[in-house]
Amino acid sequence: MSLWTWAWVGWGVYFAIVEGMALFNSRPGDTLSEHAWAWLGYAATGQGAQQLRKPSGWTRLRRFLLLAGLAWLVVHFLTGGIF
Repeated sequence: MSLWTWAWVGWGVYFAIVEGMALFNSRPGDTLSEHAWAWLGYAATGQGAQQLRKPSGWTRLRRFLLLAGLAWLVVHFLTGGIF
């Protein structure tokens, strides 16, 4: 395995450890999903239910950039890097 492969495996292991710790401590606002929801303008109400706030222009831009980036990443992986 190359150094790059070890680095990606290490990053994955690190992510799994951090996310695992966040999942098992049961505190709000510590997982990647909860951070993304907060950043994208969603708020937890009541017993963890998600409710959409009225989004500002900045929030709409962040949501669009996330959607565009993830769409590109999927196409990039599925086409072997053509895009």
